[in-house]
Amino acid sequence: MENKYEIIMYWSEEDNSVIAEVPELAGCMADGENYNDALQNVQLVINEWIETARSLNRPVPSPKGKLMYA
Repeated sequence: MENKYEIIMYWSEEDNSVIAEVPELAGCMADGENYNDALQNVQLVINEWIETARSLNRPVPSPKGKLMYA
């Protein structure tokens, strides 16, 4: 499943890994040894987040996409 949610990635010195957060999906985040690993991991977590929300009959937010003005 292709997702178009915003993903924020950054290096965490404390965790000694790259963190990938999905702000539109509460609590949805993953980590990895590098940016590619974190991105792959967060894609899996996004899919699991959506599956879980649907199984609990909770709403799944639509991706907002790129902001026109920042």
